[in-house]
Amino acid sequence: MKTMRKGDWKLIQELNRSIILNKIRLDGPISRIELAKGNRISPSTVAAAVQELIREGYVTEIGRGESSGGRKPILLQFAPDNHFLFAASISNTVIEVAQLNLEASILRKASAPVGMRQGEGVIELMLGMIDRFVTETGSMDPCIGIAVTTPGVVNVEQGVVYYNSKLRLNDVPVKQIVESRYGIKTWVENDTNSLVLAERRFGSYSSFANLIYIMVGNGIGAGILVNDMILRGKLGGAGEFGHTSVNRSGIRCECGNVGCLENSVSWPAVHSRMMAAMASGRQTLIHDLTGGDFSRIGPAVYKEALSRQDRLAMDITEEIAEHLGAGIVNLVNLFNPEAIVLGGNVAQDNPILLHKVEEHISRYAMRILKDDLVVGQSSLGDDGKLMGAAAVVLQDLFQFSLT
Repeated sequence: MKTMRKGDWKLIQELNRSIILNKIRLDGPISRIELAKGNRISPSTVAAAVQELIREGYVTEIGRGESSGGRKPILLQFAPDNHFLFAASISNTVIEVAQLNLEASILRKASAPVGMRQGEGVIELMLGMIDRFVTETGSMDPCIGIAVTTPGVVNVEQGVVYYNSKLRLNDVPVKQIVESRYGIKTWVENDTNSLVLAERRFGSYSSFANLIYIMVGNGIGAGILVNDMILRGKLGGAGEFGHTSVNRSGIRCECGNVGCLENSVSWPAVHSRMMAAMASGRQTLIHDLTGGDFSRIGPAVYKEALSRQDRLAMDITEEIAEHLGAGIVNLVNLFNPEAIVLGGNVAQDNPILLHKVEEHISRYAMRILKDDLVVGQSSLGDDGKLMGAAAVVLQDLFQFSLT
């Protein structure tokens, strides 16, 4: 359990530094006097903090601004390219590793399929990829940290992955493993938690402090932001949306539950329904789109068939929307979010599914909670998970904490 830090001079200095750095990042170019007036911090405190930030390379002077009288002020600007971080995104099917600057812009990246790996094999694959990045980087002095994100129940404070049923990650001390190998501060976070942070910090949902990101892909999960704080729960397991029940007569899940949402709307579930329908002789455009090679059936093929009004794809989408919509209505009524974001390879670039889910929410959610609700697709693009991992580190860098 975290304890509240006591008020002392060092804490106040850290708070002022965090406020000043974030203000420069958001509003730069900006002068020292504007920083002092805008944040009600003394000019001497601003000067000392800025001097430290310039020395560390987070801030740079870029010339003089306009003056209403007297000397023209020197303008300060955030310097995102003087430092970098490494991000490692683990999913059930692929691991991505990237080097990013402090605005979450990707400088280089690599990916590798997880294949049949589980447990220790998954971690070894990730470490091998980070090894290559570190070797090719040269000096690691500008590196501010490494972020690792993964599906499952994650203890953020200890950096331990408690539970991931598909990858067989159980009580894995990822933070300890990575920090002991590279000697660099490491953050470990649930993947959908990192994505909701990225949408809030870098995406099109930056104005929403109560935001839910729902991953609909190879697995199902939710990152929940309540009053700008990630909802974690006791062990870090809040947001296991895929393991909520939507069909009590459904199949038994790997988690031990029956009728989990994940087994109704995830890509493996969608793929299984397509294969079963085609095996029974159902006519569908998917035959033409794959040239009869069913190994080519992926989310893109499903969405292409759907865009062409293929009856099988439409029927499956109706089923997805019904189950997913029912689950989302529960989230709306429980958490009263301002916006809900759908991402993942099933939901992304799938306007028909989005529309049907919106209809379900409009029909069944509490009226007062749904009237101003925004429902949309992820705005982060193909590199969203890497940006999410970066958001975890940058959140810590720019947002002061009393714990």
